[in-house]
Amino acid sequence: MNTTALSVNVNKVATLRNTRHLGIPSLTRAATLCLQAGAQGITVHPRPDERHIRATDVPELAALVQQWPGREYNIEGNPFHNLMEVVADVCARGLPVHQVTFVPDAQGQFTSDHGWNFPADAERLRPLIVQAHALGVRVSLFMDADAPAMAAARAVGADRVELYTEPYAAAWGTPAQAAQLQRFADAARAARAAGLGINAGHDLNRDNLTAFLCEVPGVQEVSIGHALIADALELGYSAAVQDYLRCIADAQTAADPA
Repeated sequence: MNTTALSVNVNKVATLRNTRHLGIPSLTRAATLCLQAGAQGITVHPRPDERHIRATDVPELAALVQQWPGREYNIEGNPFHNLMEVVADVCARGLPVHQVTFVPDAQGQFTSDHGWNFPADAERLRPLIVQAHALGVRVSLFMDADAPAMAAARAVGADRVELYTEPYAAAWGTPAQAAQLQRFADAARAARAAGLGINAGHDLNRDNLTAFLCEVPGVQEVSIGHALIADALELGYSAAVQDYLRCIADAQTAADPA
């Protein structure tokens, strides 16, 4: 079993910074501390309204990640809004973008809350996936845990899917938890059978992460922002990242105790 990578979404750091004009807290400082603590990647979601990540933040963080060989930079967002322009700008500067995650959120949407719909979205996504690949960037599609849709995501050219995990998080500790875990496990198996890599994210936290990774096979990356940054307010960035890495390690140990 390969270790699942932890990518830290720093949007919420930017949300706090944007409430004043002082430049604090610093996004690059936050990302540096997370990388120093062992995070394998940094994620940003630059929305058109710049309510958290600003256009200027994206290349600054790319330049930072470039200084950490083996770490990854993931830019997520709606490819029909500003995402592709942002990604093309970073690539034109000679800076790294390892992955783009296409998310079907509306402008001004409170938070991402659903995945792409197949076959309805297939043909309009296809040329944008081609565009990302031409830039040398891996493409992940934000998807609901719908096993039959995984083959369609692969057919349109995606390299990975990011399973939208809020339904699992909402069911955590309730009688519905087992059924939700089964849904996600089935979707992950279907994704692997279709030749897709598997990411996951949205409302994963220190309570529910290990159980998710124990039951859902082949998760290569989890992208965690809100919960991790909230934990960092109490624990500090380094301790928070290290505890999420512990959760990931606990799942690996449970899967392969030898």
